[in-house]
Amino acid sequence: MDFISHGLWGAITFGRKNRRSFWTALIFGMAPDVFSFGAFIISALLGIQKLPPLEPPDPSLIPAYVSNLYNISHSLIIFLAIFILVWAIRKKPLWESSAWGLHILFDIPTHVHGIFPTPFLWPISDYKISGIPWTAPIIFIPNAALLIALYFYFFVYRKRHAQK
Repeated sequence: MDFISHGLWGAITFGRKNRRSFWTALIFGMAPDVFSFGAFIISALLGIQKLPPLEPPDPSLIPAYVSNLYNISHSLIIFLAIFILVWAIRKKPLWESSAWGLHILFDIPTHVHGIFPTPFLWPISDYKISGIPWTAPIIFIPNAALLIALYFYFFVYRKRHAQK
């Protein structure tokens, strides 16, 4: 799934309490992709590295550090460890950070082998599922339609009816 959709799903799922909660969940929803691809994209924009063609990307043209960061940021094991650590430090859960876990759960069935399959059990296992690419119309169109419908409901329809 694209990182903007991840952020929007995270925000609508875990960030409806207030604006701060919304933006925190949005950022956590996008964070795994930004963490793994951000430095690479910035270095490409600065002319340090060359970006491969977007569709389909050739994995051999992507530096190894991106895959290493991807393993870390797309692991449910790492997510849960950090979630529990933050909970222990704060003495309460940071529910908005669950958008990170949701990001991983959405990626598992929407990534295919050969183009960043989701290493959700890393570092315990290298098991990955080859699903349906998020760019396929059967995934992309319902994703966009559901996001539009949910955001319309929560931020337009529900708000109008609450004022009556």
